[in-house]
Amino acid sequence: MRKLAVFSTDQDLNDRVVQICRKYQNFFEPQVVTSGQEALEFLKYELPDISLIHFSDQEIDTTALLDEIRQDPWLHYGGIVMVHNLKDRPRVGEVVKDLNVIATMSRSEFVRGFFRVLRILLQNRQILFQRDLQRYLLKSISGTLVMDNDPFNVGTYANLIPNYLYNINYLNREGREGLHVALFEMLMNAVEHGNCNITYDEKSHWLNKHGDILDLIRQKCTDPEIRRKKVHFSYRITPDRSYYSIRDEGTGFDWRSRLKPQEGREMDLHGRGILMTGVYVENLGYNPEGNQVSFEIRHQPMESNVVPSIFSDQGEIVFRDGDVVFHEGEQSNFLYYIVSGSLVIYSGGKQVSTLTPDDIFLGEMSFLLSNKRSATVVSSGTSVLIKVSKNSFVNSIKAQPHYGILLARLLAARIDRLNGHMSRLQARMDSMNLADPEIDEMSSVTAVQ
Repeated sequence: MRKLAVFSTDQDLNDRVVQICRKYQNFFEPQVVTSGQEALEFLKYELPDISLIHFSDQEIDTTALLDEIRQDPWLHYGGIVMVHNLKDRPRVGEVVKDLNVIATMSRSEFVRGFFRVLRILLQNRQILFQRDLQRYLLKSISGTLVMDNDPFNVGTYANLIPNYLYNINYLNREGREGLHVALFEMLMNAVEHGNCNITYDEKSHWLNKHGDILDLIRQKCTDPEIRRKKVHFSYRITPDRSYYSIRDEGTGFDWRSRLKPQEGREMDLHGRGILMTGVYVENLGYNPEGNQVSFEIRHQPMESNVVPSIFSDQGEIVFRDGDVVFHEGEQSNFLYYIVSGSLVIYSGGKQVSTLTPDDIFLGEMSFLLSNKRSATVVSSGTSVLIKVSKNSFVNSIKAQPHYGILLARLLAARIDRLNGHMSRLQARMDSMNLADPEIDEMSSVTAVQ
C-alpha cells in the first residue's frame, strides 16, 4: 500500500479521493491533511510517494508547501498531482516548473482525471518514484500500456517517465526535458494523426480558427470507429539507456518526408514534432507503414543530480583514479555524500563491492556508531565526494531533524537489502549442501563502515 498525501480542505474532493482509491483495492492509502502547518510537517517527516495538492485551497498555504518542495528536491522527490480552479490555471503553469509534477487538472476535471492518473500509476507501480527499486532490485524494468485517445494520458506519461529517470540520476535536467518533449510529441502524433487521422491542413485550419487541438480530438472521438482505436506504448529501462516504442492503429503516413525540414513551413504552428524529437533522442525510426515509432535515450554517467540541502554548503573533494578515500581500521570522523564516480570497496584485501551515487552515502555506519572503518575505499576513475564532519552533520540534523529520520530509513533499507541477500545465499547454499563458512565470508559485503 502506498501513502497518498492529500493536502486539501475541500471535503467533497477529499471524499472523492477516498472513493477512487477504493476502486483500486486501496493500493493507494489517502492521508488527508487540512492544516497548512500540518501539511508542512507531514511533507517533512512522512516523505510521501505521491502528493495531491489542491492549489486553489483557501485554507492551506500551498505556495509555502511548494516552496518547501522546491528548496530541497533531493528530499521531496515524490510525484505531485495538482488540482486547481479554472481561474488559477495560468498560475499553475508557472509554479510547477522544476517540480516533479505528474499531472495537473481543474477541479471540474478531477474525478475523471484523477481516476486515470491512479490507473497509470498502478499500471506502472514499478516506477512509483522509488529510487531504491531500480538500483537494487532490478537491472532492467519495462512496461507495455494500451491507451485510448485521451491527451490527458499523453501528458501524464510525458511527465511520469522523465521524472522517474531524473530521480534515479539516469537523466540530468536537460535530458529530462528532452525526453518529455519526445514522449509528448510522439504520443500526441499517434493520437492526432494516427488514430484520429487529423491531416496537417486540417490541424492548421483548426488551430487558426479555434486555437485548441484538444476539442478537435474530442470531436473526432465521437466516431465509434475512431474511439475504439488505441495507442500502444512500451518502454524498457536499463542502467545505460532506455528504449521506447509507440504504435497507433491508423493507416500510417509518409514518415520519410518528415525527417527533414519542410520548405515554407518553418514558421507554422505545428509540424515540427518529429524534427524536435530527433534532436533529443537516438535511433529515431519508423516501421515501413509509418504507424510505429521507436527511439532510444542514452543515460548520463554515474552522477547525482541534486545534493541534499543540508550538504549544499560543504565543499566537494575530487578523487582521481586509484586515490584512497580511507583505509580499513582508520578512525571514523567523516561520512561522505557521493556526488559522482565509482568507488571500489576492499575488505581484508579482497574486493567486496562497488558504490556509486545510487548508494548516496559512504561510511555512514561507522560514522554514526563511532567505529573504525571496516573497509578500504579506492576511487575507480574520477569521483567527487562531499566530506561531512560529525559536528557539521549533527548541527545540520538539529536544524532539519527530518533528515535524521530519512537517514535512519536509508540505513534500515540497506540492512534489509543485505539480509535479503544473505537469506537468498543461505537458501542456495543449503540446496547445494555447502558449508556455512562461505556465508561468513560473504557477510563482509555490507554497507561500507
